[in-house]
Amino acid sequence: MEPLRCTTVLAVRKDGLTVLAGDGQVSMDKLVLKHKARKVRTLLDGKVLAGFAGSTADALTLFEKFEAKLKEFSGGLLRSAVELAKDWRTDRMLRRLEALLLVADSEKILLISGTGDVIEPDGGVMAIGSGGPYALAAATALMDDSDLTADRIAEKAMRIAADLCVFTNAELALEKLSQDG
Repeated sequence: MEPLRCTTVLAVRKDGLTVLAGDGQVSMDKLVLKHKARKVRTLLDGKVLAGFAGSTADALTLFEKFEAKLKEFSGGLLRSAVELAKDWRTDRMLRRLEALLLVADSEKILLISGTGDVIEPDGGVMAIGSGGPYALAAATALMDDSDLTADRIAEKAMRIAADLCVFTNAELALEKLSQDG
């Protein structure tokens, strides 16, 4: 799959707090169409966070399918992600969707792709999109060498990504989940 050059979404989990952050820029080729789009949201009555990189219509379709899987599998994040990835890879219509999903609950962060990947990071950070490598590197460094909270790490890492990636801006949307509920 070709890297999606369209956005940055970052997940950070530290000290019982899980944060999903997304930038607000919507680009088409070399043109910025929108500055304050919302690419992260809560699902399953606020128990799951989800963000996307890629085509908006495709991502919305995937959000719906993923939330249906969450309901079908009683909120089980990993099982729902695996089942969505299987459907995404084998279904003729879904197979054409161009997006990546980053999902998290209070215990896991997962990347889901249309090639059948369901990846849980070794550490408490994962990122997708064109600015993903920058946000991932910054968040990893901040996790290892600071006392910052998960939300502050996500915010600082996303701002670093926005400074480096032309498809990412600093208009951030953050969603949070704590392990306590």
